[in-house]
Amino acid sequence: MHRSVIVTIVSNMAAAGCVFHRTLARSRLDPSKASSSSSSSCVCRDLLYVVDLHRYSRDQGSSVYFPQSVLSGDDLYDVTVTDGDCRLRVTLDPGLNKLVERNVLAPGSTLRNATFTPALSAQLPACTGASDSYRLVSMEVVADGVRREDVDVLPWFRSSQPTGTGGGPLRANRSVFLPLWNNVDYSGDGWRGAPPAEEEEDEDTQEAGQGLRPAVTVSELRDSFLSGRRPVARGFVQHQLIVRIISKSHLMYYGRTEQNCECPYKAVLEVCDQTGSVCVVLWNSVCVDWYRCLKPGDIIGLRRYRVKPHYQAERGAIEISVNSRNPAAQISVVPESSLSPEYLPPAPTYSFYTRSVLTSKQLLERPHGSECDVIGLIMFSGRSERIRNKAGGAELLEYHWLSLEDGTSDQPIRVKLFSTSQPETHSKLHPLSVVVCTRLRCIRDADRTNVGFYLTNTSYTQVYCTGLGHHSEMSYRKLRPVRQFLQWLRSQDDGQVLSRALIGGFFIHPPPAFCLENYMKDRRGEPGFLRGVELQRELERLCYRERQTFCIQATVAMVTYCRRGEEDRSMFWSDRASSLPSPSSSSLRPSPILSFPSTPSLTSTPRSFRSSSPSSSIHQLTPLPRGAGRTSRKRKQQLQEQTPKRRQEGPVRLHEQRHHEDGTSVGGSAVTLLSLCRLPRFRLQPEQNTQTVILFEASREFLDNTNADEDKDSTDEDAASFVISPLPPDFTPIALETLPMRFDYTHREEQAVAVAMGGRVTAERQDWALEDYYTLRLRALSDSLMVDAVFLPHASTSPLLPHSNTWISILSHGAFSSHAPPPSPADLIAMATQLTNQRLVCVLEACHLGGARTELILSRAFHLTD
Repeated sequence: MHRSVIVTIVSNMAAAGCVFHRTLARSRLDPSKASSSSSSSCVCRDLLYVVDLHRYSRDQGSSVYFPQSVLSGDDLYDVTVTDGDCRLRVTLDPGLNKLVERNVLAPGSTLRNATFTPALSAQLPACTGASDSYRLVSMEVVADGVRREDVDVLPWFRSSQPTGTGGGPLRANRSVFLPLWNNVDYSGDGWRGAPPAEEEEDEDTQEAGQGLRPAVTVSELRDSFLSGRRPVARGFVQHQLIVRIISKSHLMYYGRTEQNCECPYKAVLEVCDQTGSVCVVLWNSVCVDWYRCLKPGDIIGLRRYRVKPHYQAERGAIEISVNSRNPAAQISVVPESSLSPEYLPPAPTYSFYTRSVLTSKQLLERPHGSECDVIGLIMFSGRSERIRNKAGGAELLEYHWLSLEDGTSDQPIRVKLFSTSQPETHSKLHPLSVVVCTRLRCIRDADRTNVGFYLTNTSYTQVYCTGLGHHSEMSYRKLRPVRQFLQWLRSQDDGQVLSRALIGGFFIHPPPAFCLENYMKDRRGEPGFLRGVELQRELERLCYRERQTFCIQATVAMVTYCRRGEEDRSMFWSDRASSLPSPSSSSLRPSPILSFPSTPSLTSTPRSFRSSSPSSSIHQLTPLPRGAGRTSRKRKQQLQEQTPKRRQEGPVRLHEQRHHEDGTSVGGSAVTLLSLCRLPRFRLQPEQNTQTVILFEASREFLDNTNADEDKDSTDEDAASFVISPLPPDFTPIALETLPMRFDYTHREEQAVAVAMGGRVTAERQDWALEDYYTLRLRALSDSLMVDAVFLPHASTSPLLPHSNTWISILSHGAFSSHAPPPSPADLIAMATQLTNQRLVCVLEACHLGGARTELILSRAFHLTD
């Protein structure tokens, strides 16, 4: 569009019903003189669509815009919203940052009652969006909208520029934005994918009829610097240095609130020529111009750089500093064919190891953290998660697990892959892709058993994946280990490989220890046990996809067995004594997970927590009819009317137990309740050959009675112990993100997006590798707070050890025994009486899934003895 056309469009927005014009015109304040008082705010009653979110770090001047929000974190967010007629970019009030950090406010969200206030802008008046700067101080997030395809062509509100992102950050002197979920990847179109225009070569580097030659070598630079000769030691070097890139680090962001650096990035290249190797450090905007353009194996020419001592290496080492100013460095990519053969730098070297070699005896004695390269076929690609940086600070490190097969072992290669500043490559890491990971380090068990063996990143890890043309460009394709892997790959059957491929779902590695003593040894230096309220507080602090491990001491109040989507037909056991309130029980209700202005939908109490106050009695834990578990005649008649005409089923009878009228058993133990929720009841035909039918038929002996008179008598005699509940237990169904999916090659792109950061798994077109699960309601010994945790005993990826398949042994191993058939769900629920009054040390894996959803997995539970 021409500028005159855009001006005409913007000037006619009022007549066209532009929401922003109608809303923001009420303020009638000059943004440069605006205050943050509520009198200058204006509320948009119409629905707005969130187009994009941009994150950046504060600088020294950010406190001018938000003097009351210095404790809201180091990040600021600019939100781009649209009303369908134009776009407007505003700054999110720092008090609402939690909405983004918990993925409540995200691209695609729909807002209602958005309140804006005029605000100062850090941009120059010539920048797009600077003439009208606003702050978003409150809103209601009402839904996740559908991505509109036409938003990129909409004009900016009161702007003469129809395209672009609207300039840089509004409230800080930064030139680029950070990605939403980590500080390692690059974000935005400003990061160049092609080299800048090259300048003319110096005449002294190339003679007529001869190839290109360097003007100085690495060894000459080192000798000149150490001897103090000018200009190497006290100035910049003009002579061209020609080197080959051996390895490339990920991007390192060093922006701080007390610094005003516009582009606080650096990256390190390990380079070499025929005389030696050296590190080249790219600083600031040089990273934006060159980081994406350079890869290991490239030959580059450097001019106008500085030589400095390398403080992190041995004495006498140097590094080359390449910056955009003082002086402005010159970089060029040198074709290998244009270089004189005698000056050709050596090619990168690789150390490929197979799975069998990595765990062989000759490598067990290698130093912890030694580096290696691997190639393999991805068979499992986990969902993206984040953990706190152990080095300190609030930074979250993004990672996901990969399982690779290379044909040399029946065990896969586990890779805990953190971000490597290759976001496009990581988005392609789905099953059935061939991946090469370089410069990984080995993590081994202290006892060298290789149970917890895996590989993870170094600063120089690079990932190459099929589908992006990487492998054809790299020199490793000619190496023998790579050729052997390709030979094995061609012998595999697509169908068999596809049947084993999984994506997403809960995954834990290395597996926790099988006994309490070893587990406590592994936890040395970490926090100890948490009280129930402390656990709740820690879960409320989790950010989106943040993963943490917690420990509590608890007893089991309820065990529930369910299948995904069929929670109304669950089987459960409940320990009434553990569920009833005790004099020492806390009556404090848990606080809301999220509580923000104008977000009423986020202020409800999480269902994962239950207070064992009188209001949370057994009737809430197992919603039974009135009368201490007795099924009323009226309710029984209603159930019979809902059931097809057939012989009526009696109450569940798993074992005989006589009870006194007060509800206690003869032996004095706690009364147990075992219920099979059957709403609605269905007559299942034999031809319905589904997993649901199999599980249902396996438990029919607990439902059917051969004696109709026994059915009538047992209703009154045994209902206090075994009842048919008209409603399922009150617990939150398992999250779809927790369940692994069978890989669908046809919809591989959709599955990869669903398990990535910001994605959401849906039940459409998904084939679940696991659908049944157990939920254990735990009662904290410290304060009697109730918490629900999912238990997946059939989803273990660790080597299974033989055990007795009792509840205590299953919980301590986290899985069923590998030397015996697993107990059926009905049998396992029937055996849950073993958990009565048993004190356990429970290991909980928590991951925040967005909004008010927090996944809590019970990975281990150890019997706590005196």
